[in-house]
Amino acid sequence: MGTAVVLTLTVTLFASWAWGFTLNRVSLFALIFSIGILVDDAIVVVENIHRHQQLFPGKSLKEIIPGAVDEVGGPTILATLTVIAALLPMAFVSGLMGPYMSPIPINASMGMLLSLTIAFVVTPWLARLWMKSSHANSHGRPAGSPSGMTVRITPWFYRVFDPLLDDQHGARNRRFLGLGIAGLIALSMLLPATGLVLLKVLPFDNKSEFQVVVDMPAGTPLEQTAAALHEMSAYLAAVPEVTDYQAYTGTAAPINFNGLVRQYYLRAGGEVGDIQVNLVDKHHRKEQSHAIATRLRPQLQVIGKRFGANVKIIEVPPGPPVLSPIVAEIYGPDPDGRRQVAKAVRAVFEKTPGVVDVDDSSIAEAPKIMLRVDRRKAALLGISQQTIATTMQTALSGEAVTWLHDQTKYPASAWVQLPGELQGDLDALLQLGVQGSQGQLVPLRELVTLSDTVREQPVYHKDLLPVNYVVGDMAGKVDSPLYGMFAMRHELNRIKTPGGGTLTDYLISQPEDPYRGYSLKWDGEWQVTYETFRDMGAAYAVGLVLIYLLVVAQFGSYLIPLIIMAPIPLTIIGVLPGHALLGSQYTATSMIGMIALAGIIVRNSILLVDFINLQTKKGIPFKEAIVRSAITRAQPIVLTGFAAMLGAFFILDDPIFNGLAISLIFGIFVSTMLTLVVIPTLYYAAYRHRYTHVESSQGEQT
Repeated sequence: MGTAVVLTLTVTLFASWAWGFTLNRVSLFALIFSIGILVDDAIVVVENIHRHQQLFPGKSLKEIIPGAVDEVGGPTILATLTVIAALLPMAFVSGLMGPYMSPIPINASMGMLLSLTIAFVVTPWLARLWMKSSHANSHGRPAGSPSGMTVRITPWFYRVFDPLLDDQHGARNRRFLGLGIAGLIALSMLLPATGLVLLKVLPFDNKSEFQVVVDMPAGTPLEQTAAALHEMSAYLAAVPEVTDYQAYTGTAAPINFNGLVRQYYLRAGGEVGDIQVNLVDKHHRKEQSHAIATRLRPQLQVIGKRFGANVKIIEVPPGPPVLSPIVAEIYGPDPDGRRQVAKAVRAVFEKTPGVVDVDDSSIAEAPKIMLRVDRRKAALLGISQQTIATTMQTALSGEAVTWLHDQTKYPASAWVQLPGELQGDLDALLQLGVQGSQGQLVPLRELVTLSDTVREQPVYHKDLLPVNYVVGDMAGKVDSPLYGMFAMRHELNRIKTPGGGTLTDYLISQPEDPYRGYSLKWDGEWQVTYETFRDMGAAYAVGLVLIYLLVVAQFGSYLIPLIIMAPIPLTIIGVLPGHALLGSQYTATSMIGMIALAGIIVRNSILLVDFINLQTKKGIPFKEAIVRSAITRAQPIVLTGFAAMLGAFFILDDPIFNGLAISLIFGIFVSTMLTLVVIPTLYYAAYRHRYTHVESSQGEQT
């Protein structure tokens, strides 16, 4: 089987290259995730060859292998196609997660097809070369006797199935079994609602950096912003996990992922500052970067408050690329009204436990002196408005008025500008003179009039609609933005809007008529979460329909596929409690694991049902065939499940893909154990009357 897996992975890598995928984090994890599934076909084939060795001890491997492979050929092909049917629809998911996760379903599907071919061509050939003779095994057990695992589990299965298949009390016991399983599913579904399992698109990655974004009040001098950054930097320097940092005053840090997505690279002015913080390598610290940022945030914000600054700790997210994890878009007919509503929404954000880094798109009111050119007087003196504006710009920003050409390669500029200590002095600026048409120097003071005003508020638009933003993040024990968002909804709906109305919130789309009143549209991580789980849920549904059609085509029945697919909900009993047990969030990768589980569990059901049909065709009594199916197929089902779980263990410690690993490990463990009992029991409950009637008729004829 190991040789088959190596060969399958080699061919899969070639097929992945031909498809156009590169070797990256996602495609490599797709191959790791696939390893456990790729050995399933080979395990089923080899196990059945080994079983036939025990059943027919007098035959050689050359005689045994064709019949053994043929016996599991149909169900193995069908089972492989069901796994592909469950995974492949995810390749067509659009939006954010579609292109990001597409290597997983495509690589896994290609690997499954290739592994099926190798299991039917290469594996039997290798089995004939390498498997031992059937006359005696390594423990000296006579050929034809059951294997050790079968001997051990046979009494256990009879004890389990006797009360479930009993003619007198079997129906009652089966109802109790069904109610118990339904109760476990219901309890598992309550875990996300109670907060024991948090829902999130993607968990925080363990990066070696984060960013401190500082916004001082509008009009703050550059020197005061630098003083605030200096004190924060001194605090960061004492943190053991921090290796180095770099502060930027009056300008944004060099553009990175956050700067691109959240538009931090556009920030400029004396009131803004950034600190880029680098951490020691993740292998040399105990805490993840998210835990470190959460621990440092309170003290940095305390320092910022002393300077009147709004301090935000920005982590490098694995996704989604949004303006902020929690975003409230405020729509309404009047700019002042929108700003008033945004301030009320911000107040709710700030008093909600766990919501941090709160900000809005407006700026604090700051005084502004407007200089208006007296056009009439300037025209009488022969001075243009452009000359006045250019003089002011030269005084404040500087200008190269001429160039000194000497023996050097590049000419030196003669730079004219007010001294630094006078650039903030309005009187010094207005004392500058401008030459009139008669050659006289006219002070700027005589050409302009001064009026006091305030700075203009920025205006934002989305889809051509004017909008104000309120943003925030979640930190602490519950760090999923979804829970903070829903915790605020009740309080936000009580906000009174200008005109006497109440604030209406929208979850999925913008208001149809944003000018009729004031409304709030939730965006940020919520929007991406909704779209991701909606699209992946649709892919899941399409996969279930494809699985149903495949099983109908194989068995020629509309009821048998429902029985075979019945264990799919059983995966919930393992997946959600598994996340709760390990304290992990249920993410998009967890959803991928659940989708893959649908195909894996269905293949186990197919093996059980197919063996029941084979036994009944050989004349085995129906009840005995039910128990034998669980006993005989337990070994390949457990082995394939263990292989898939083992493959998932290698990605369990990855912060992004551990949700996928948890879903596979716990989902396969629980559902495999239950499938061995539930599928034979359901099949017996559905067809007991038909087979009982047939067996009684045969008894009368005899």
